[in-house]
Amino acid sequence: MSNKTEMLTPDNCALVLVDFQPAMYQGVQSHDRLAVMHNVQALGRAARVFGLPTVLTTVAKDSFSGPFMPEVTDLFPGAEIIDRTSINSWLDTNFREAVKATGRRKIVLAGLWTSACVTFPTLDMLAAGYEIYIPTDACGDTSGEAHERAVARLIDAGAVPMTSLQTVFELQQDWARSETYEGVMDILYRHSPYGIQVGFSKWALGEHASEAGTKAA
Repeated sequence: MSNKTEMLTPDNCALVLVDFQPAMYQGVQSHDRLAVMHNVQALGRAARVFGLPTVLTTVAKDSFSGPFMPEVTDLFPGAEIIDRTSINSWLDTNFREAVKATGRRKIVLAGLWTSACVTFPTLDMLAAGYEIYIPTDACGDTSGEAHERAVARLIDAGAVPMTSLQTVFELQQDWARSETYEGVMDILYRHSPYGIQVGFSKWALGEHASEAGTKAA
């Protein structure tokens, strides 16, 4: 089995999120910003549900970029957020050590912007022997062309493109995995169009349970 046909599991991968900060979001024109915000939250919640080692990093947060979005950092209370001066996070010693400390060779990596803060560390990490998986809908850039050219380059270099929900489903694999089922359904409810159906199903099941209880009484 080649590395690229071995699917992601809670035991073989880690999550790295790069520069989801206010100033970086301001430059995103390739995607609807709200969609990116939902997709990165889906990844963060999946990391918590499945117990993935997670690395969070910012660039120049105190000078111009601002803090990492709290909707994600609140999921990891007490976690260190590595601040850098380098555009390429792999140039930062603390970042490299944090990635190495995960003990995983498969890295799910998303960030802003795709052409720089995602591309640069990905190329270096591929060269260092890591397998990089990019949920492209949780990334964004200054134009659609910038994003697409970056993704094409990353694929050519050996990175694997994915989506945020594909990542969640690949980790779940089987709805019979009851220990993570509710967590995954909560992700769908909060951060996907399917949340409408999840909410309706919860309402319907609750309604039926209420009716059954009334009749039994």
